[in-house]
Amino acid sequence: MIRFFLLQNRQGKTRLSKWYVPPPSQTPSGATASAEVEKARIEAEVHRLVTARDKKYTNFIEYNSYKLIYRRYAGLFFTIAVDVSDNELSYLETIHLFVELLDSYFSNVCELDIVFNFNKVYSILDEFMLAGEMEETSKREILDRVKLLEKIE
Repeated sequence: MIRFFLLQNRQGKTRLSKWYVPPPSQTPSGATASAEVEKARIEAEVHRLVTARDKKYTNFIEYNSYKLIYRRYAGLFFTIAVDVSDNELSYLETIHLFVELLDSYFSNVCELDIVFNFNKVYSILDEFMLAGEMEETSKREILDRVKLLEKIE
């Protein structure tokens, strides 16, 4: 199961953050403010781990109680945190399919497309993944659904 999905640039700015499971809280109260602080801490730590990693190593990192699978496209790092027992290669393909979806939708996607059209990016991600699981794997089906939703709006 997918814990969270992050899209970060080389400087550490998080461009997309989708959490399917709340982060483990350090405080027993579980307050919303502490959850947001914990998310920011995890995002910063994930960025530090992913960007500092040498290219000769695999794209898989064991982190806390889950596994990070990441892939770099141009200046963006796509990172998925999953359960330790999940298949890494299937999630590498998941990242690649998401990039292909963005590329098809935006016609040669770049970071600015993601920044200025973040609502469309979240819409594509929501059609692709639901509740931490892959909902649809057909690129054409996902893009058709997103375009149908645009017509309804």
